[in-house]
Amino acid sequence: MAKGDLPVLVGVGQSLSQWDGTNGPDGAPSPLSLMVEASKAALSDSGADLADAIDTIAVVRIFEDSVGGAPHPHGHNTNLPGTLARDINASPDKLIYETVGGQSPQALVNEMAARIHAGDADCVLISGSEANRASKGARRNGVEIDWADSADADYEDRGMGPMMLSREEIKHGIVAPAYFYALFENAIAAREGRSRSEHRKAMAELFQPFTSVAAGNPYSQFPQEHSVEFLSTPSKANYEYADPFLKWFIAQDAVNQGAAAILMSSSKAEALGVPEDKRVYLHGGGEAADDLISLRPRLDGSWAMQTAIGRALDQADKTADDIQHLDLYSCFPCAVFSSTAELGIDWKSDPRPLTLTGGLPFFGGPGNNYSLHGIAEMAAKLRANPGDYGLVLANGGWMTKEAVGVYSTEKPARFAPAEPYATPSERVTLCKDDCEGILETFTVTHGKEGPNKGIAFIRLEDGRRALANASKEAFPVLREDASPVGRKVAVTVDPEKERGTFNFI
Repeated sequence: MAKGDLPVLVGVGQSLSQWDGTNGPDGAPSPLSLMVEASKAALSDSGADLADAIDTIAVVRIFEDSVGGAPHPHGHNTNLPGTLARDINASPDKLIYETVGGQSPQALVNEMAARIHAGDADCVLISGSEANRASKGARRNGVEIDWADSADADYEDRGMGPMMLSREEIKHGIVAPAYFYALFENAIAAREGRSRSEHRKAMAELFQPFTSVAAGNPYSQFPQEHSVEFLSTPSKANYEYADPFLKWFIAQDAVNQGAAAILMSSSKAEALGVPEDKRVYLHGGGEAADDLISLRPRLDGSWAMQTAIGRALDQADKTADDIQHLDLYSCFPCAVFSSTAELGIDWKSDPRPLTLTGGLPFFGGPGNNYSLHGIAEMAAKLRANPGDYGLVLANGGWMTKEAVGVYSTEKPARFAPAEPYATPSERVTLCKDDCEGILETFTVTHGKEGPNKGIAFIRLEDGRRALANASKEAFPVLREDASPVGRKVAVTVDPEKERGTFNFI
């Protein structure tokens, strides 16, 4: 291991299964099997014999290990890094099971590149997967599948990390990712002066090209092109979930997908004969972690995205105009609206595709691991276009944790490790008493019986914020097409329930 060596991406791989239990247990995938398949593909992709060279394996945390107390209905693999090493015949010195968040794949690339540069590693395999489609299908069809496994090897379990939601948020029903993102989405719609139907059309226009990319990607879970009309119109196949979202504006987690990437030192790549045309270099990395959503001063954009993107571009000595290829995290439209805004990209007119995979609602959203697919696609794109630059934006939580990488086949003159996560210096104070203010943003959640709860953030004249649920009288106003953002409201707090209710005044 040579200190100061350049890290280089040398192999990528992906896996996909459409198994859903309808035809019995044969061929059922597991998170491990999908990782093994993708990792073997990455080893093969490198053009060299690397299995014996792997000294570190880092695994992106699967969904079932990302929620406290979540069941393991098909048995628990208690050592995914160890069983992956076993099944690809690798003997690494270090095994890591990463913390929660969709930022993980790019954050791991940034970290492992730094370790390689510091001489602490020579060859690292990063892999991850989800088999939620198989799990749901097996339970729905009464098919028994077994994922239980383990290995004796010691590994570093980084746990689930800090909570990304607060007691106040939970008390008011902000408990699902779509609810958090809907608050961002309606803040953006209000800023742009759009009604619900107008914003749904804008979201559909943003995402329609994503469906075209997904339709042509052999690793897409949902390879079907959709029209703007379909995407923007409520229907049985595209039902309302949390205003303004319909089903196909939301990341789809019913996937069987795996991905892997191999990062190593340039001197090791030379020694093992990795072909030059396989090598993709990390030119810049940036990371930032934002506050709880209820404490953020700004809800129509992302400070964390702005900071992480800026850091990565600065480190690469590039501007957004220098980037030819993009894979922007797309769990919900507001994530893309926010990242394009921070990049200074006009998504309506810029010719660059904003995704290389097809995006999380259409390619598929494999939990924390989506951006490893984005990195795999980026490597392939840059190899096909030597000298071009690409940017991958990975997102965790509700635009909470961001990790960015700038890549190229062009060899950098030097490498600088990404700085530690930036954190914000400003936060909003919450008001937990009766108050008056203006409606800052909102959403209406939907269940099987239709719309059922209104959730809102109210901004007070003194800058504080209150969380509240809609009263019976206020609820119908939230369901009108015109945005109620900016209207004056009064909040009454029930101290026993620790929950506010608002009425329009």
